[in-house]
Amino acid sequence: MTDDAYLFLLADTDASLGVPPTAVGELSCMDTPAVRAWLDAQGVAATSPRLRVLPPEETGAIPEHAERLPVPLSDEELNLLRHRTVPEAAARAEEELMAYRDRTDDRDALIGRALAAGVPPHRIVELTGVDPATVTTAAAG
Repeated sequence: MTDDAYLFLLADTDASLGVPPTAVGELSCMDTPAVRAWLDAQGVAATSPRLRVLPPEETGAIPEHAERLPVPLSDEELNLLRHRTVPEAAARAEEELMAYRDRTDDRDALIGRALAAGVPPHRIVELTGVDPATVTTAAAG
């Protein structure tokens, strides 16, 4: 397995392997001289329906004969790419997990604000479902 995602060209646009880079959004690698030169050498535009991208863990599925180019993606770009390559039900579950992560990222700050506003610790435990020790830790932090 490689640490790079891969751009590659499908022989058949009906194949469902990978996703078009445009479906992921503005990938920073698409503006690099290496990618532009590769696209020019292949005679395809960045918007070609034959152009696809796969995350590192799935690059083994690229057909052996397919033209390919390794491209580094940022963590955010990789997350978006992985999100676009999973079935719709899994994508919805991933969105819920990311929303949960985003809500819990500043959990201690939120608990601290609630305590400062006068919400008693036992009420924070009731409302959030967090362990009482978590409230105590957040209050100290």
